[in-house]
Amino acid sequence: MTGERIMHLQRTESQYRLIDLSLFAIILIVFESVIVKAATAWFPMEAWTVSAAAAVTAIVMARWGLWGAIHAVIGGIVTVLVSKGAPAQFVIYGIGNLGGLAGWLLLRKYGWERLHTGFLFLMAYGGVTLLGMQAGRGLISLLFGTTPAAVPGFITTDVISYIFTGVILWITARLDGMLEDQGHYLKRINTKQEGENP
Repeated sequence: MTGERIMHLQRTESQYRLIDLSLFAIILIVFESVIVKAATAWFPMEAWTVSAAAAVTAIVMARWGLWGAIHAVIGGIVTVLVSKGAPAQFVIYGIGNLGGLAGWLLLRKYGWERLHTGFLFLMAYGGVTLLGMQAGRGLISLLFGTTPAAVPGFITTDVISYIFTGVILWITARLDGMLEDQGHYLKRINTKQEGENP
């Protein structure tokens, strides 16, 4: 492969990544806004919440690795913006959501391929991503005066998100290339196209 072709492929992958990350950011902003708005408008007295942040972050991490950190932060910021939270909550949710990168550690150890070979691993991946976010929010909240006894509330009020995250990941795992390292995906598609057009 010539140097010019390698540079072209790298530039193309970089452009593709930017577009892909942007699309998932838009999807996250729209879904999180609708979910939070619906919860605050229709069920303001309920002691539970639902979030799309873990599901979208988990998908992006499977595709691009630590780039998913961007979406973890975006998810937290959108939640606070739409719910009209206090300034401290931007830090609690924005930075706290980075705890979801714990899911990336699973992928690094076992590989994204396991997402397609084991249902339990897929669910564990989503669960670890969400639990990491919840734990991160709880720990960051301690810096703003939250009592340790209140920290478990970040998990217990968000249990429905485990079901939501699991369902979204289960669906996306069945779509070709969705939960696949995108560097691998692009090479796979390129090889296939070269084979069809020698």
